[in-house]
Amino acid sequence: MGDSVDFDVVVVGSCNLDLVSATSHLPSPGETLRAVSYAEHAGGKGLNQAVACARMGARTAFIGCVGNDSAGIMLRDLLSSEGIDTSQLVTVDAPTGRAFITVDASGENTIVIVAGANAHVGDAAITIPSSKVLLAQLEIPLDVVTRVFAQAHNAITVLNPAPAAQLPTELLLLCDFAVPNETESGALGGAQFLLGAGVTTVVTTLGERGAEISNATSITPIAPYKVDAIDTVGAGDAFVGALCAELALGENIEHAARIASIAGALATTVHGAVPSLPTRAAVMSLYAD
Repeated sequence: MGDSVDFDVVVVGSCNLDLVSATSHLPSPGETLRAVSYAEHAGGKGLNQAVACARMGARTAFIGCVGNDSAGIMLRDLLSSEGIDTSQLVTVDAPTGRAFITVDASGENTIVIVAGANAHVGDAAITIPSSKVLLAQLEIPLDVVTRVFAQAHNAITVLNPAPAAQLPTELLLLCDFAVPNETESGALGGAQFLLGAGVTTVVTTLGERGAEISNATSITPIAPYKVDAIDTVGAGDAFVGALCAELALGENIEHAARIASIAGALATTVHGAVPSLPTRAAVMSLYAD
């Protein structure tokens, strides 16, 4: 693809203010729990993955929407402080997206998303700058993801199909890589279904069991990097961001997934999505080829 591109990775996606409650256990239906602690963090899969790409050394641009409110200002400033291009981060007349997150004592979590401004991504025309990798998720309108992937030029297209939704064949045929977690993969019909529908390669994250690369001819397991997890929020986003940064460097998918496995594991050792996203130096210090 050469080096004459505007960015290594362009991310089209969501940005939220995460409202995080820590509890002793996840609530059962109808149960009221007293939180152990509460915090607010920048979040949204798009923003998290853009920051993860940037911290892994990728020249990164973010395309999305925020509201005309204090949360929107904070998220824009956060992206800029990470060195991410925000020239196509549009302010709209809607509240900035929110995510209500509960994390239990073992680090497991539940998340409820309120789209807010993220529902307006694509209301105005989007011009996709040239890049080595184009990354999107499903916290923005599905038809917008299809439209931007059709504009990918020569970029590698990576779809993180989260939250899981029924995906049109038109979109799947545009995907070089799909990166679901195990639950999302099951909801979408599994890796073999995605491959049969047109995705070139599926990388399924398996939590503490690592990951698995599937293509038309093989299934390759990726060993996990063992850590003592305290908070799994952001782990998947760290994996996806590191994977895209490595692909932008021209690395093969097995190498990229091994690096991403370390990044995802490190993200579970720190509370909060963005605070947990590791730097390239931290990840590579643990990588042995």
